[in-house]
Amino acid sequence: MIDGAVLYLHTNKSCMESLQKYFEKHKERFLKELIEWLSIPSVSADQKFKDDVFEAAEFAQKKLLAAGVDRAEVCPTNGYPIVYAEKIIDKNLPTVLIYGHYDVQPADPYELWDSPPFDPIIKDEIIYARGSSDDKGQIYMHIKALECMNAGGSIPCNLKFMIEGEEEVGSENLGTFISNNKKKLAADVVLISDTSMLSNDIPSITTGLRGLSYMQVEITGPNRDLHSGVYGGSVANPVNVLCNMIASLVDGNGRITIPGFYDHVKEVSAAERAEMAKAPFDLDDYKRELGVQAVSGEAGYSSVERTSIRPSLDVNGIWGGYTAEGAKTVLPSKAYAKISMRLVPEQNSERIAQLFTDHIHNIAPETVQVKVISMHGGEAVVTPIDSIAYKAASMAFKQTFGKAPVPVRSGGSIPIVALFEKELGLKTILMGFGLDSDNIHSPNEHFGVFNFYKGIETIPWFYKFYAEMK
Repeated sequence: MIDGAVLYLHTNKSCMESLQKYFEKHKERFLKELIEWLSIPSVSADQKFKDDVFEAAEFAQKKLLAAGVDRAEVCPTNGYPIVYAEKIIDKNLPTVLIYGHYDVQPADPYELWDSPPFDPIIKDEIIYARGSSDDKGQIYMHIKALECMNAGGSIPCNLKFMIEGEEEVGSENLGTFISNNKKKLAADVVLISDTSMLSNDIPSITTGLRGLSYMQVEITGPNRDLHSGVYGGSVANPVNVLCNMIASLVDGNGRITIPGFYDHVKEVSAAERAEMAKAPFDLDDYKRELGVQAVSGEAGYSSVERTSIRPSLDVNGIWGGYTAEGAKTVLPSKAYAKISMRLVPEQNSERIAQLFTDHIHNIAPETVQVKVISMHGGEAVVTPIDSIAYKAASMAFKQTFGKAPVPVRSGGSIPIVALFEKELGLKTILMGFGLDSDNIHSPNEHFGVFNFYKGIETIPWFYKFYAEMK
């Protein structure tokens, strides 16, 4: 312990018991507050929800103040605001910067939801709503953990919160905010809950994330939509052309065909692959849960490896021509696709975006014109498992779950993790409490009440152990 630390540092058994009692008394209120926040449709990708995004930011500010921070502000950017708050206990204590986001993915297609995405319901101890797991439910755990610690008189670290509203659209203004506020954001480690665990019985800590290059392709053929009977077979159909181009991007062995794509992809050692294989995974359960008869991907790798240590390319959306109800025999003028590439360490997202752009232009036939837009991206990261933060997180999970967590690499991307290291020189600990089956980015997104509560219980233990070891 550090000499001169104030009463808040006394995270002894009685303080932790007091914290737990406060949690038990107020946890139903915590859940109701989360439901209220989830009811705000803070979709950053769609301008019709602009006012709702701002409302969600103000909600976060209000709840942070109620939880006991010294100050909380809604900081304007060129896009949606960043909510910053802090609780400074003693300058000699370690400081943890908590990051999360209050914006959510679009809920489309609405007709595939079993209940309205912004009218949250709890069914069988599961919260169904857009943003419940990604990331409102998980960042709200941190706000309520602070409230419990503040009420119990046991906050062993200085805490800073940075909650943004543009994560789901590429965090375009976050880099500028961080660069302009390095002193304000100074800390010892970044803590993020925007990932998942293996299961409610097997906790895990994410130790790696893939990078991302997200692209949009526009193919233009004739100068207007044409009658497919009059012109079909004589004029190139942009939708047909685009489909052929996309199909050529991955070969029969699951390898991406873009020249230079694998230049900086390093093979993971056999020893590390053997350690990864020890993590619980049942392929039959995996297929059953997804409703598929077989899996696919790069030859020579398991499903776990394909989604963690290997890059991938996927079409996220494709459209063109007539798609409404009924028939309209049209040869469309344009076709579009959104394509994401998940990247591994050493692959630079900007370089991959340029390689993709060059390749799309090279394979396009003369019958069409091509436009490629790089929408956003970020770098892959691997976090150490021998750091004080990792050890503290592992001890915290063991305290509340009764077993040590398993280190795993995730297939998802959180580009700001690399940004924190570059701009602030800080490593990140990824303590997620969601599950891969939470349907994030999909209809019927959900988050377990168990997971929400368990996060609130576990987070204070991380601070306790981190302060003791730091």
